[in-house]
Amino acid sequence: MARLTFAIDDALLRQVVRLAKLTGCSKSEIVRNALRSELRLQTFRKLRQSALPQAAAKGYVFDEDVF
Repeated sequence: MARLTFAIDDALLRQVVRLAKLTGCSKSEIVRNALRSELRLQTFRKLRQSALPQAAAKGYVFDEDVF
């Protein structure tokens, strides 16, 4: 597994530490899971944005019509 070093603010670190203690997961696992979730969300948003014009052209105007 590769290593990545980055800086986070103290408040965010406290949240990571608190969640790690609460769940029994390592801080690294908490951050990896958060990063995976954010990457999935960003990918979804990008795909959704590109699909909206096509959906509108076919009469789908609300997210509920598609998702």
